[in-house]
Amino acid sequence: MRRREVTTRAGGYPVPIRTALRLPLISTVVLALGTAVLRLPYLHRPLSPDEGGFLLLAGQWSPGSSVYGDYWVDRPPLLIGIFELAGWLGGGAGLRALGMVAVAVSVVLAGVIGRLAAPGRRWAATLTAATAAVFLSTPLFGTREVNGEMLAVPFVLAGLVAVLHAVTTESRATGWWAGAGILAVCAVAVKQNMADVVVAGAVALMWQARARGLRRTAYDALAAVAGGVAALVAFLAWAEARGTEPRALWDAAVSFRFEAASVISTDDPHNTTDRLRGLVRAFRLSGAPLLLLLPLLPFPRARERGCLPFVAAAVLLWEMVGVAGGGSYWWHYLIGLVPGLVLLVAALARHRPGLQVPVVAVLALAVVMAVHTAVFHPGPSREARENEAAGAYLAAHARPGDTGVVAFGVPSILQRAGLESPYRYLWSLPVRVRDPELTELTRVLESRDRPDWVVVAGDTLETWGVDPARAQQVLNTRYRADVTIGRWHLFHVMTGRGTLSG
Repeated sequence: MRRREVTTRAGGYPVPIRTALRLPLISTVVLALGTAVLRLPYLHRPLSPDEGGFLLLAGQWSPGSSVYGDYWVDRPPLLIGIFELAGWLGGGAGLRALGMVAVAVSVVLAGVIGRLAAPGRRWAATLTAATAAVFLSTPLFGTREVNGEMLAVPFVLAGLVAVLHAVTTESRATGWWAGAGILAVCAVAVKQNMADVVVAGAVALMWQARARGLRRTAYDALAAVAGGVAALVAFLAWAEARGTEPRALWDAAVSFRFEAASVISTDDPHNTTDRLRGLVRAFRLSGAPLLLLLPLLPFPRARERGCLPFVAAAVLLWEMVGVAGGGSYWWHYLIGLVPGLVLLVAALARHRPGLQVPVVAVLALAVVMAVHTAVFHPGPSREARENEAAGAYLAAHARPGDTGVVAFGVPSILQRAGLESPYRYLWSLPVRVRDPELTELTRVLESRDRPDWVVVAGDTLETWGVDPARAQQVLNTRYRADVTIGRWHLFHVMTGRGTLSG
């Protein structure tokens, strides 16, 4: 039987979809497995503050006194659901295993994007898969921990596959557009700024409107919106059934981000500037900027039509805005650039095929820089070791039923110790934004449900963005110094009077 070839008139991409969705090349599979295997050394390493905190929060998610059970965090619900799954799979090891699956799937999807976008270029799939493999593995992108960006990337790349196929098929693509809408919402439900599929879909639809007419484009746009709305309603209903109301979710995942940006820029300009410099340096050393500069080289353009260059440019611009708008400038923000870099490499392979060799050279340089960083920074940092030691001490000395508070942030200490917290803010930024005078913390310390342990970063509660006066007085009165581990001072509740200095 003759194989049916599905081609396009609008996007300029003749694509046999069965071939495109088949595992593109053996090299793509090898890259995916290799990327997963590279994460094996991290399987049992101590959890980062976010990893431990989200596991702690997800483990008790049910109707409670705050957004997620009895805790508050500025993240959407699918991320919490994934961490809950990780808890069922064994906690830290289960989470790291999910991270391995996420990066492997991402590399395969990147290969599919290369095959869809440039079916006539033999090595396009390998180049796009290699791009995802390199930048999902380099320590310069903060890939040693499993975070929201890493878990959102597979949804983003799958959504981009749906968008690319929708604009490249000659037949009706309503189902693909609906799938793109669903996957777009899934990505945002993991990390709220990962709206890459929305941006890509909007640009692709504008391109399609010129080639196929407004009527068909309108139907396709409605399909995408319908898929997105259906997914959004499903997530909101699921979250509300777990006790997370839509209004509280909007306040935490959207409104809070604007409040936090104001507090960070006003109260912590020095530390923010230092982190920004570190982020820029990591980005520069990663090799990614060289990929962004490759289109400027004077190589001839192929006679190919298509919307991919515009889609790639728009997605990369959105991702850069997301990195800059995060405010705190942690290295793992850079993972959000991976889908855009994959699209860029796919566009170069199709429209500037002479640049494929320079792409290989840049990726090779990125591997060298990644290996160099891994060799000279192989293990957990001093802060990570102190966090682990503090959690281990609490695990050894806490009694059944004990609770604790970390002032401020680093909830992985409580997760490591197996302690719950009577204070709903596990991370430091919500404290600075929503409880800057520590009124709620003071109330908790004075209540019958006061924590048995208080872990303080430093010798006082003083830190940027808060007024600790009243809380400090209560801590001095009702707690005694127990032990100091690195920068952490651990205090235990007592019946008499204690002092912070011990």
